[in-house]
Amino acid sequence: MPVIDITQLSYCYRENNPPVLQDVSLQIYSGQFVGIAGANNSGKSTLCYAMSGVVPHLFHGKFSGNVKINGISTLEHTVSDISNQVGLVLQKPDNQISGMRFTVFEEVALGLENRGFERETIRKRVSEMLNLMELSSHAERSPFHLSGGQQQRLALASVLAVDPPVLILDEPTTFLDPSGAFHLFSILQKLQKEGKTIIITEQRTDLLAAFTERVIVLQEGRVRKDGSPQNVLTTPDIETAGIGRTRYTKTAELAKKNSLWQTDHALPATLNETIAGLRIRKNTDDYKN
Repeated sequence: MPVIDITQLSYCYRENNPPVLQDVSLQIYSGQFVGIAGANNSGKSTLCYAMSGVVPHLFHGKFSGNVKINGISTLEHTVSDISNQVGLVLQKPDNQISGMRFTVFEEVALGLENRGFERETIRKRVSEMLNLMELSSHAERSPFHLSGGQQQRLALASVLAVDPPVLILDEPTTFLDPSGAFHLFSILQKLQKEGKTIIITEQRTDLLAAFTERVIVLQEGRVRKDGSPQNVLTTPDIETAGIGRTRYTKTAELAKKNSLWQTDHALPATLNETIAGLRIRKNTDDYKN
């Protein structure tokens, strides 16, 4: 059974507005690392809201279709119920900081306190999350005195503290530099290896190619492509959906035009695939000589 099962989902925020999502059907399975790509206004954020129950419970637009999380229908359960299954991390971390706690430690503990966990369990769990996010040295600081990257990791720690099996992140690297974005993806990859299902919307296709195992492309609220990064991110038509191909794909395409790439070898999406393809070409040339 898929951990997320979406059937013919359509949604618009106001009755007479054009739909933001149109006839979306998707199945995402436990332990997958899935990237969602698309231009601005392609429906990425709304899809995240639908998968976490924010749509239709907090945004009351026109909703049709069905979304199930571990067999639980989002239409039939509250956001509170769904939050035990899915954790949502927003694009702007300061929008997710409660403002109700004075320190980083207290902020991460808030969700656990609201769920009635024992004090010792809370202390242990918060310490683990701060250590994972490399925020232990900031435990007594105000959340609002952290950098943007630290605040993003704090938001992630707060969500992870309650241990949802599915983690959804809506463009969390928007305000991070390349180093910070890579670090965040590395943390997510570690979480996936520990059994979490990771779903992330992201504009940087290099990161999607390097870390995810599946990429879904949205265009005008519809699913246009769905497959492995190598199959999805190397095709020229994704640029018509407002997504740039990876630097490695473009490099290999240029090499192909200059007879430096094996013509029958697929274009790469990652650095390792590029190196492997160039080696194949070199070995072929060496053999001919």
